[in-house]
Amino acid sequence: MKPPEGYLGAEARITGGPAPELVEAGYELEIADAPLLHRGLSLADLAHLVALVEAGSLGWAQAAPLVERLLALLDTDAEAFPYDATYGDAYNSRERELARLLGPGAGWLHLGRTRREAGRIAFRLALRGLLLDLHRDVAAFAATLAGRATEHASTVWADSTYLQPAQPSTFGHYLGGLAEQAVRHLARLEAAYRLADVCPAGTGGAGGTLVAFDSERVASLLGFTEAGRHTRDAMWSVDALLDAVAAAVQATLTVDQLAEDFEIFASPAFGYVELDASLCRASVLMPQKRNPYALAVLRGGAGTLHGRLAGLVTTARTPSARTDNWLYAYGEVSGALSLAGRLLRLGTAVVRGLRPRPEAMRAIAAENFVGAADLAESLSRDHHIDYRTTYRIVGRAIAAAIAGGATQLTADAVDDAAREVTGAPLGPDPAMVGRCADAAALVAGRTTPGGASPKRVQEHAADVLARLAPAEQWRRERQATNEQAVTDLRAIAGALVRDRPPDPGISGH
Repeated sequence: MKPPEGYLGAEARITGGPAPELVEAGYELEIADAPLLHRGLSLADLAHLVALVEAGSLGWAQAAPLVERLLALLDTDAEAFPYDATYGDAYNSRERELARLLGPGAGWLHLGRTRREAGRIAFRLALRGLLLDLHRDVAAFAATLAGRATEHASTVWADSTYLQPAQPSTFGHYLGGLAEQAVRHLARLEAAYRLADVCPAGTGGAGGTLVAFDSERVASLLGFTEAGRHTRDAMWSVDALLDAVAAAVQATLTVDQLAEDFEIFASPAFGYVELDASLCRASVLMPQKRNPYALAVLRGGAGTLHGRLAGLVTTARTPSARTDNWLYAYGEVSGALSLAGRLLRLGTAVVRGLRPRPEAMRAIAAENFVGAADLAESLSRDHHIDYRTTYRIVGRAIAAAIAGGATQLTADAVDDAAREVTGAPLGPDPAMVGRCADAAALVAGRTTPGGASPKRVQEHAADVLARLAPAEQWRRERQATNEQAVTDLRAIAGALVRDRPPDPGISGH
């Protein structure tokens, strides 16, 4: 497309500084990402220079001063660097400082690469670390749940649905269900990591670069599993970011479920559990009142994360290759994963310090006819009557018992209900009716794999811990790979500065 009449390039047209409103609303947002990107930008720059030199696109003499300065910068904190929002994003401040120190030689960093590419690489380096940290926190949460499930494998309670007493179970079985969810979150985080572990090097503006350059080499130098398979996609796609935050949201939803339940279970109306005092806060006005503050933090944090994911999905709805979504992505994604980690660690502390009250749980399990479904199943099995009919018989017997002030069913009461429903007596076994009123006996019979019997709860908890072992190994291997890549890159870059091999004689250098 032909430029319009009088069109000038950006260098000629943008001659003044940015408007203060733009700095406040846009540039300050970008510069806030500097601590997140600081180290990764130096690593991305070092890998880029090494790859250019190795490909023969840049001479050692041109690269060495830059490499030396970048190695020094790698060991500085972001707070010590003169980042200035007036110049836009973190990379612009870095380029300005390098130009001040090295003069025009700093410009070699842009050979075959935009600042956007450096930023994308730096962010993915940071994202990998955040995902591994969250993976560790989720694993600790799952392990703590499994440990407490084992501890309470025989603690009988009435499991509830719709907050209504439903069937006899164990508190350990309840905790084991949350542990099972947590293990699945590890797989989600590992999948999100694999998407983040792709290096967007060699993308140029979008379609690549004519400069001799090995993007796979840059990926290797930085410890990435692979380079992007399509330059435009590697530069602009945001699905990996959404998957990372979605995995974090899923993990915190499990913690939120626990907090939602525990706020009810810890109330005097239930009295099932008590939170550790260190996780509570006293009422300023009412001296008798101890608020479960940690649970409010967990619930509010989960809601906040849900909103962040919704915001990221909404900003992702742009035409392709736009800055709208990326302008907010670095801070929002990193903030979401950091918040998720804090919530997971707090949830782990809640479970670890929890004091269940087995006597209160047993008391509720002994009331409310929670063995009713077991009784109906037993009648169906023993008397070869369809379940819907025995369901009606037991329901009629319970209604009569409640009307008469009774809290347990007898064989005679069931027989009377059978006459009303079917017109004929059943003659149920009194011992069987009694067993169906014994919550502990009913729980002991729930031997389906993954069921609520103490043995099955203990087996499942052990299985959770066994599945955590390879997840822990996966995380350690990823961390070791990333740390070794930094060590190796430092060594290669250091050798470039120290040894100064003969210049390969690139013309024009």
